[in-house]
Amino acid sequence: MVSELPRYASKSVREAGKQFYVDANGDRIPSVTTILNATKPREDRERLFNWQQRVGVEQAAEITKTASRRGTGTHRYIQKFLQGQEVDCPETIRPYWESVEPVLRAIEQVRLIEGVVIHDQLGYAGVVDCVASYEGVPCICEWKTSDRPKKTVDRLYDYPLQLVAYCGAVNQLYREYNLNLCHALLVVAIPETPAEIFWFEPSAIDEYWQQWESRVQQYWRRLGYFRY
Repeated sequence: MVSELPRYASKSVREAGKQFYVDANGDRIPSVTTILNATKPREDRERLFNWQQRVGVEQAAEITKTASRRGTGTHRYIQKFLQGQEVDCPETIRPYWESVEPVLRAIEQVRLIEGVVIHDQLGYAGVVDCVASYEGVPCICEWKTSDRPKKTVDRLYDYPLQLVAYCGAVNQLYREYNLNLCHALLVVAIPETPAEIFWFEPSAIDEYWQQWESRVQQYWRRLGYFRY
């Protein structure tokens, strides 16, 4: 039987739109999302700006807010399912739930759900959606929602970097449990369509990890710190 991992207690704080987690020493550790946003490549920033101009700033903000609520709601029911609870989704969430549910039935040996993880050596933190096994392989699991298919890994943008960031933090935080996760699962729930499954093998994890380390290094150097 696979045991659950202990949960790490950490307070989450927001400052100027940026999210941080407070570690055991009282230090504020930037979230994965905060680092990714602060180090976003120029082409990604331009893409976001052009989209905001095309749909209008207010409409763009509303779309982003709606997507965030949708994602949070879907996560809540995924968590209930993985904890063995009954799931009764509201109509606003049901299309995404029906998309992702078949994938969830292949998730086994759940060890951690919505857990805070901190990589104290590199200096980042975040909340990992799930640590479990997919079709028998231990991995990090992340759930996303979208109104249309992503189709290719290139259209996932920074999602793979999120995955490897959480993978590295889990391995580092729970090193006493002999964890060495080297696979990751990204599932995108889409209305009236089977969820997209993106599976990352160790070679891809290594490649994205190098990119993630570079982004973390860039973040801290901009603040005048050199953690390497």
